Amino acid sequence: MARGPGLALPWPSLLPPLLLLAALIGHAAAQDNCTCPTNKMTVCNRSGPDGRCQCRVLGSGLEVDCSTLTSKCLLFKARMSAQKSGRALVQPSEHALVDNDGLYDPDCDQQGRFKARQCNQTSVCWCVNSVGVRRTDKGDLSLRCDELVRTHHILIDLRRRPAVRAFNHSDLDAEVRRLFWERYLLHPKFVAAVHYEHPTIQIELQQNASQKVAGDVDIADAAYYFERDIKGESLFPGHSGLDVRVRGEPLLLERTLIYYLDEKSPQFSMKRLTSGLIAVIVVVLVSLVAGVAVLVITNRRKLGKYKKVEIKELGEMRKEPSL
Repeated sequence: MARGPGLALPWPSLLPPLLLLAALIGHAAAQDNCTCPTNKMTVCNRSGPDGRCQCRVLGSGLEVDCSTLTSKCLLFKARMSAQKSGRALVQPSEHALVDNDGLYDPDCDQQGRFKARQCNQTSVCWCVNSVGVRRTDKGDLSLRCDELVRTHHILIDLRRRPAVRAFNHSDLDAEVRRLFWERYLLHPKFVAAVHYEHPTIQIELQQNASQKVAGDVDIADAAYYFERDIKGESLFPGHSGLDVRVRGEPLLLERTLIYYLDEKSPQFSMKRLTSGLIAVIVVVLVSLVAGVAVLVITNRRKLGKYKKVEIKELGEMRKEPSL
């Protein structure tokens, strides 16, 4: 029997068109979702005949691979770009004390790595390691930096609030390795050790040049992402900080210091260091508290024997806001 024009089609006959419409809407939504899941300091858009999502980092305009972490050098440039434009990422404490070597506008190569020599706008130059930390005295434009010395060992020194309950060491070790693998994409083999003596936690990251292959996240980049997370200034979109729990117990910190060890000794004027100590570990400094530190070591090798020396000569100190 023929259907009149006012009769509705049966529900089963509507199903294919509805499914097609849902698929089209889902495809359009996916096309619009052109963002970088590993770096919020990017500008993304679709371009080219295939409409591929391309993300370029602020400051340098270089395209980044959003399936992995962005290099620390490009992140420094992005933060400086945000600072210069007045788009501060966070509001720092008015009492923040930072050293002048902390955040600067770096010179990066096409792969996003720090160039061995860095200079400021007043033609003052210095040599840096692969994490961008100064490893020589400052000079003028005639200063030569023949190679980019690799940082192959990073020590992250954390101090929990003493009043909190102690972790189980095995549980903490497993959680730290999971965190660096799942969040920062750093292979567990590069997490050399997790030391714990309540309330102090020390995380050792080690990665020699011969160990790092194409596709591996650099320990410097993983440590920097971790630092920003700890400070509540996450580089991941939609995140403000890091909520780490070990069997339900939160990782509540009152201090964080990060130390960098290079494959070659730094070249500071040794007379400016505390006498009697042999500095074989390069500068230092990423902290939740004010201060500049240099990590030095005698012929004893255990982490517990490291001595930290506060010096202000490595960078003039002043109170100023920082990102």
